[in-house]
Amino acid sequence: MGVENSAQAGDPGTIFFFREGAAVFWNVKDKTKKHVMQVLEKHEIQPYEIALVHWENEELNYIKTEGQSKLHRGEIMLNSQLDLDDTVLEKFAFSNALCLSVKLAIWEATLDKFIESIQSIPEALKAGKKVKLSHEEVMQKLGELFALRHRINLSSDFLITPDFYWDRENLEELYDKTCQFLSIARRVKVMNEKLQHCMELTDLMRNHLNEKRALRLEWMIVILITIEVMFELGRVIFLAK
Repeated sequence: MGVENSAQAGDPGTIFFFREGAAVFWNVKDKTKKHVMQVLEKHEIQPYEIALVHWENEELNYIKTEGQSKLHRGEIMLNSQLDLDDTVLEKFAFSNALCLSVKLAIWEATLDKFIESIQSIPEALKAGKKVKLSHEEVMQKLGELFALRHRINLSSDFLITPDFYWDRENLEELYDKTCQFLSIARRVKVMNEKLQHCMELTDLMRNHLNEKRALRLEWMIVILITIEVMFELGRVIFLAK
């Protein structure tokens, strides 16, 4: 999407909207950014917390220069000799990587919040204290982990390069270099390691609760058998008299 009044002369203002729920602004005035975000808020589905939206963002400087476009020391250098269409495509490649980084940051915050909710459980188990979670709550937390793991590894472009770049090698290089600079692959690996640890912990809690439930059922059976034996003994004694 183009913008009529750019923040600075010499390059048209451009906005990219991604289905992941991110927007990337190039040479756009702060006033325009704010207005666009207000318009987007009216069409949000399952929105994130406002504080999280303002906190989780990426910002890179860019300049127009001669020579091939590249990312150098955290600064985007755009080829000033390209026509408008090719410039937009290169901006899209950089924006695509920025979008992934922001989306990953949101999920990192979600996982950190989940970890905070269960961080007291290992110490409670170590001290032999009672875990104050029901079987339903444990299954709900396990479902949250599976859902987050699915989004990261199966329904996102974190682990593979999008099909869009397969026949556009120059754009793929810009996309890959930006992803490397933003440490996308390393952050995904760290998240998966955290997810695996959380899943092991929730599995441990589920097994612990299942064992408690099985033990409770066993004691109920024993009590019922004892009651039945006592009734039978009582009937025998009553008949003997």
